[in-house]
Amino acid sequence: MLILNKTAGVFFKPSKRKVYEFLRSFNFHPGTLFLHKIVLGIETSCDDTAAAVVDETGNVLGEAIHSQTEVHLKTGGIVPAVAQQLHRDNIQRIVQEALSASRISPSDLSAIATTIKPGLALSLGVGLSFSLQLVGQLKKPFIPIHHMEAHALTIRLTNKVEFPFLVLLISGGHCLLALVQGVSDFLLLGKSLDIAPGDMLDKVARRLSLIKHPECSTMSGGKAIEHLAKQGNRFYFDIKPPLHRAKNCDFSFTGLQQVTNKRIMKKEKEEGIEEGQVLSSAADIAATVQHTMACHIVKRTHRAILFCKQRDLLPQNNAVLVASGGVASNFYVRRALEILTNATQCTLLCPPPRLCTDNGIMIAWNGIERLRAGLGILHDIEGIRYEPKCPLGVDISKEVGEAAIEVPQLKMEI
Repeated sequence: MLILNKTAGVFFKPSKRKVYEFLRSFNFHPGTLFLHKIVLGIETSCDDTAAAVVDETGNVLGEAIHSQTEVHLKTGGIVPAVAQQLHRDNIQRIVQEALSASRISPSDLSAIATTIKPGLALSLGVGLSFSLQLVGQLKKPFIPIHHMEAHALTIRLTNKVEFPFLVLLISGGHCLLALVQGVSDFLLLGKSLDIAPGDMLDKVARRLSLIKHPECSTMSGGKAIEHLAKQGNRFYFDIKPPLHRAKNCDFSFTGLQQVTNKRIMKKEKEEGIEEGQVLSSAADIAATVQHTMACHIVKRTHRAILFCKQRDLLPQNNAVLVASGGVASNFYVRRALEILTNATQCTLLCPPPRLCTDNGIMIAWNGIERLRAGLGILHDIEGIRYEPKCPLGVDISKEVGEAAIEVPQLKMEI
């Protein structure tokens, strides 16, 4: 019997007959000898239904994804119940497409890995229930995946990166800095105290009504801000960086959003337009917000690098900083981080943009990493639950704050 989190709502459980018919749809011959471990990864933590098949050498054998972006653009944001239904409508097809593309019979899989934490409860439930049905039918091991761990380890699929390394995870739902010491060994240095940077960008984009801008009508909020910012003046108005007096590695983006909203209201009055119309200064506001966000992210990351080097947690030379998550695909943010790593004798590594956003490949790869390390491989799925909120690693952010490290000013010439 499944033990569910109280916030989960109705637990979606496909019928055994549907899963059986799904498995029968594969015409591959079972029992083929594969020398490598092969994992199916399933991701439904937010608004993308994704699946992929990856082997232990890092070969992506098959993948598929269904994006809900177009639907959520129309509703002005992600509605959990809508996201849940879209996952239900698409998960079987997406998993089938990934397996078919891989030419791997489900019986030849080494394990099934699925995101079970953190994320939207209703979305996580769809992926978990479908996965458990597959696991039960195929009699395969199940590997529960922490969404942020998967983002952090993706770089080891695309680059040869040894532990330890520093990771900056920035997305629409998360923002944190952590030292990665092993596959499931993380030291949390700092996190957002309120909202995530991607969430802030989406809210500013909605307040600017960028969906009505002819160049941005099909873009997500973050992409619209990045696009318009190229045409704007990043010093259009002065904003104090968030938490500029706090000598820790925590982040905050609510204040930046509120200050920007006030500036938008002021400009609407000056231009004599109502809320819902596009300001003539929208590009300047976008550029200012993006620049302030990037500077804030860089300063906190700079302090994390200095802290880790002081404590000999990272090598003094050629330490690696990995930036991952949806906001890490913002090229302005990447350029700002390059300035930082050049100044601190570090190496910046970022997964390709398509692997920065949510995808099934990172989940399957995290499964491979755990399979090789012998960590968290379940043969008994009784009592497995999903966790909408779940911290990553051991939190040492208080220790970072107590170190009160001064961060030298960097010239952000981007």
